[in-house]
Amino acid sequence: MQIDNQKILKMEKYYRANFINSLSGFKSASLIGTKDNQGNTNLALFSSVIHVGANPPLLGFLLRPNSVPRHTYNNIKETEFYTINHINYDIYKSAHITSANFDEGISEFSKASLTEEYLDEFDAPFVKESKIKLGLKFIEEVELKANKTIFIVGEVKKVYLPENIIEDDGSIKIESAESCAISGLYSYHKTELLDKLEYARPF
Repeated sequence: MQIDNQKILKMEKYYRANFINSLSGFKSASLIGTKDNQGNTNLALFSSVIHVGANPPLLGFLLRPNSVPRHTYNNIKETEFYTINHINYDIYKSAHITSANFDEGISEFSKASLTEEYLDEFDAPFVKESKIKLGLKFIEEVELKANKTIFIVGEVKKVYLPENIIEDDGSIKIESAESCAISGLYSYHKTELLDKLEYARPF
C-alpha cells in the first residue's frame, strides 16, 4: 500500500491526526508539571520529550502553536522551572485525563487524582506517583517556521529515580521503572528490553 502526500492532505482531520501521529512509532509518555507565580499548578501529558545533549544535560519537547492559551508554555515562561515525570503502568489512565482541555485555574493534578510533590525546594511540582522525575530550568525556545510549533529546551537540574535501576555504565533500566510508551494519540504500551548491544565502532 502506498499513500502519497495528496491522499494524506485529503484525509478527515482526526483520521489524519491519528495516522500521522502513529508514523513515528513508540514515543515516551511524560507528564510535565508547572505552576504560575500565583501558585496555580498545571499538569499536561506530552509524548514529544527528546534528548538534546548530555553536557550540559538538556532535554526538549514540542508544544503546539500558541493560537490558544497554552498553560504549560505560559507557566514555564513565567517561572522558568518545570518537571518531567515518567508515566508508569499504574497511572497511565489518570495521566491521560490531563490531556483534556481544562480551564485556566483548574489543576489537572486534582482532576486526575495525582499528587503534587515538592522536592528539595525545587520551584515546580513533581508527580509523586511517578518513579522517574526530572526537574528542569528553561533555556531557550525555537519556533518552527513550518507549522508554528514551539520547541522548548531545558537543562536538567534534578533527577529522582530508584537507585537500583541505574546500570554500571550509567544507563537507566527504563523497563524496571515500568515507564509507558505511547503510539499515536491514545495508545499506551508496556516496554520490554529486547537486547543491549555494545557501542558500535567502524570496522
